[in-house]
Amino acid sequence: MKLRFDESVEAFRSEFLEWLAVNRPPAEEIDADPPRSSAYVPRWAAAFTRRMFDDGWLVPGWPPERGGRNAGAIETLVYLEELNRAGVPRTTNPQGLGIIAPSLFDYGTDEQIEKYAMPLLRGETSACLGMSEPDAGSDLANLKTRAVRDGDNFIINGQKVWTSGANYADFCFLFCRTDPDVPKHQGISIILLPMDTPGVTVRPLTEIVAPDFPDLNEVFLDDVILPVENLVGDLNNGWRMANGSLAHERSMVWLMGVMGMESAMTELLAAAPGLLADLGPQERALAVDEIAGLHIDTVAARCLGYRGFARFVRTGSAPEQSLMKLYSTEARQQLARFAAELLGPDSLRTGTGRHGEAGSLEAYFTTFGTTISAGSSEIQRNIIAERVLGLPRG
Repeated sequence: MKLRFDESVEAFRSEFLEWLAVNRPPAEEIDADPPRSSAYVPRWAAAFTRRMFDDGWLVPGWPPERGGRNAGAIETLVYLEELNRAGVPRTTNPQGLGIIAPSLFDYGTDEQIEKYAMPLLRGETSACLGMSEPDAGSDLANLKTRAVRDGDNFIINGQKVWTSGANYADFCFLFCRTDPDVPKHQGISIILLPMDTPGVTVRPLTEIVAPDFPDLNEVFLDDVILPVENLVGDLNNGWRMANGSLAHERSMVWLMGVMGMESAMTELLAAAPGLLADLGPQERALAVDEIAGLHIDTVAARCLGYRGFARFVRTGSAPEQSLMKLYSTEARQQLARFAAELLGPDSLRTGTGRHGEAGSLEAYFTTFGTTISAGSSEIQRNIIAERVLGLPRG
C-alpha cells in the first residue's frame, strides 16, 4: 500500500501553492466582505475567479480555454485539499461553477456556452439552479412549473423555492415541465432564464445563520416569455440532464464534506485545552472520550474518502459517494453539536469569544443545510439501501 503521492503530483502541489501565495485574496477582504449578498458577488471573489481562470487554476482538470490545465483527477484532489487548508473559497457561486457551467458544456449549444458558461468561468456573472419547488424537493420529477410552447417562445408559470443565489444571479438554469401528458420523468426540460426577464419575482428567505445576507430564495414566474433558443439540450430530456448535472456536484461533494469535517475537528482540538480546563474530573474524562471518538470518525472519513476517490478515478463512479455524503455530514453535525454543548453559553457568541468559531451555535445550525443539499440524508439512505445493498424498494 502506497500512502503518499507521486513526485509529479507533489510538484503540481508546489506549483499551485506558489501561485496561491502570490494571488490569494487577503484574509481581511474575505472576512470583511461577506461571501454572499442580496445585491452582488463580492469584488474580491470576481477578481480572484478571473485570476484563477486566466492562470489555469479555476478547474485544473479542464483545458486551458476553460480555465484549466488538463490536470488529472489526483491533481484535482490535491488542489481542492490545499484550497481548503488555506481557507480560500474556490468560488462564491458553487452551483454556477460546479453544476451549471459543466452541464452547459455537456448539453448546450456553442452560442449558449459563449453567452452563459464562459462569463461564469471568468467571474463576470453568477447563476442559480431552479430545481426545488414547494411540492418537489428531493422528488424533482414532481415539479409543476410549466413552460408552454407558443410559436418561437415558451410561456412559463410556476414557483421555485430554496433557490440559492437567485437574489444576485444573472441567470437561472430552470427546470420546467414541458409535457404534462407523459410519465413525470419524461416531460421535463431545462431553459435558461435571465433573472431580469419581466414576470420574474425573487423573495429572499431570512436565514437564522445569516439574517443580514440571505442566500436562499423563493422565485415566482408569472407569464415569463423566453425564446425557444434558450432551451438546453433536447425538449423533454431534462431528467437525464438533471442526473448528469448532479453528477458533476456529487463527484466531489463527499470530498468537500470530509474536508469540512477535518477543519471543524482542527478547530475543536485547538480549543479543547481551554474548554476542558473548565470541567470537573468526571465531565473532563467523558469529554476527552467524546473528542477521541470524533477524531477517529474524522480519520475514518478521510480513509473512506480516499478509497472512494480511488474507485471513482478507476471507474467513474463509486458507491462510497453516497456513503461519504451521509457519513461526513452527519458526523460533522454531531461534532458541531458536541462543541456547542461543551462551550455552553459562550456558543451564542460567534468568533468573538476566547475559542473563536469552535463551538458556535451558528456553526451548528449551518450543518443542517449540509445534510440536505446535494441529496438529503434520507435520500442517501435510500440510495445506499437500494443501489449499494440491493434491498427492495419500501
